[in-house]
Amino acid sequence: MSHNVQKGDLQRGLENRHITLMSLGAAIGVGLFLGSASTIQTAGPGILTAYVLSGIVIFIIMRALGEMAIEKPVAGSFTRYAHDYIGPLAGFLTGWNYWFLWVATCMAEITAVGIYMGYWFPGVPQWVWALAGLLLMVMINILSVKAFGELEFWFALIKVVTILAMIAVGACLIAGIGSGVKAAGISNLWEHGGFFPNGWNGVLLSVPMVVFAYLGIEMIGVTAGEVKNPERTLARAIDTVFWRILLFYVASLFVIMSLYPWEEIGTKGSPFVLTFEKIGIKSAAGILNFVVLTAALSSCNSGIFSSARMLYSLAQQGEAPQRLGKVTKSGAPGAAVLVTAAVLLIGVGLNYVVPAKVFTWVTSIATFGAVWTWGIILVSQLRYRKTLKLEAIQRIKYKVPIFPYTSYIALASLVLITGLMLYNPDTRIACVVGPLWLILLAAIYYWRRK
Repeated sequence: MSHNVQKGDLQRGLENRHITLMSLGAAIGVGLFLGSASTIQTAGPGILTAYVLSGIVIFIIMRALGEMAIEKPVAGSFTRYAHDYIGPLAGFLTGWNYWFLWVATCMAEITAVGIYMGYWFPGVPQWVWALAGLLLMVMINILSVKAFGELEFWFALIKVVTILAMIAVGACLIAGIGSGVKAAGISNLWEHGGFFPNGWNGVLLSVPMVVFAYLGIEMIGVTAGEVKNPERTLARAIDTVFWRILLFYVASLFVIMSLYPWEEIGTKGSPFVLTFEKIGIKSAAGILNFVVLTAALSSCNSGIFSSARMLYSLAQQGEAPQRLGKVTKSGAPGAAVLVTAAVLLIGVGLNYVVPAKVFTWVTSIATFGAVWTWGIILVSQLRYRKTLKLEAIQRIKYKVPIFPYTSYIALASLVLITGLMLYNPDTRIACVVGPLWLILLAAIYYWRRK
C-alpha cells in the first residue's frame, strides 16, 4: 500500500482497526460518562429501556446508511445521497447541518475537558482548558490522516478497556466474587420505587439525552471515502455497532444501578469512580478522570475530523468556498480544519460566559442536528430503493431488514424525539436554534442560486 497522495485527494490511510475503534470511540463520548447521571435521575432504572429502544432505531438508520455506502462509497456520504435522491437543497442543508452538529458536539466535548481538568486544577477557569484542548486537537488533525487514526485508536482503546473493567468489577461485586465481598445482587433495580419510578413519562423525557449518547455513530459513513476496503470494513463495523452499544451502555448502566440506589447516582460524583473505589483502588478518581478526559478529547478529535471532511466535500460539490476543498501535503483538509476550529472558539467563549449552562445547550442543539441527519439518511434510502429495478434490489449486498416498515418506524421515532425536545424546557432551545439555522441555510442556498 503506497502512501503517495494524488494532488487534491484525501488520503485513504484508515485501516480496519481504525474504523472499528473510531465508530466505537465516537459513540462513547461524554454522553456515557457525563450525560448518564442526569438521564438516570430522570428515568431511574427504566433508562435501560430507553437505551435498548433507541439502540434499535439507530441500528435501522445505520443499516440504511450502510446499504447506500457499500453500493456507492463516496466522501461526503449521506450529503451526497441526499443530493442525489432527495434534491440539491436537501444535500446542501444536510452537509452544512452536519458540520454545525459536530461543531456543537465539539463544544460539548471541550466544555467537558474544562470540567474534568477542574478536578486537578480547581483554581483555573474552565475556558482556559477548553481552549488548550481545542488547540491540541487542531494540530493533530492538520498533521495527517494516519496520525489522526493512530491517536483515535489509542484514545478509544483506553475508553473501551475502562468500561469493560468497570463492567467486570461490577459483575464480581454483584455476584459476591472476591475476598470479603458481600453479594450486592440486583435488587436495587426495583427496590427504590420500582423499575419505572417516574413512570413512562420519565423514560420518554430521558430519550433526547440518550440519543445524544448515540450521536457520532453515523461517522462510519463519513469515513467511507477514506477506507481501504469499504465493503468488508463498513458492513462489519455497522453490524457490530449495535451489539457494542448494548454492551457498553446497557451493561455498564445495569451494573451501576444494581450497585447503587438510582436516586444517589450523580450526587456523589461519577458512578464509575465509586465502583472502582469500592474495591479499594484509592486513586480511582484520578485514573478515571484521566479516562474521561481522553474520552472527551477523542470525541472532539473525531468531531473536528468529521466536520472538516464535511466542509471539504461541500467545497468539492461547489457548496462551500473553493479554498476549503484543498488538502495539505500530508493529505488532510487543512483549510477546512482551521475554519472549523475558528468557529469552535465560540464554544470557548460560551465556557467563559455561561459555564454552567453550556453543556445542556450544546448537547441539545447537537441532538437536533443528529435527528435531522438520521431522518435524511432514512428518506434518502427510501428514495434510493425507488430508483432501483427489481433485479438490482435483489443484488444489494447489505439490506435494511424488514424493509420498508422498519424505515418508517425509525422515521416516526425521530418525529417523537423532536416532540420530546420541544416539550422539555431544558432542551427547547434546540428546537429554536436548529430550525432557525436550517431556514438561514435555505435562504443562503436560494440567494446563491440567484
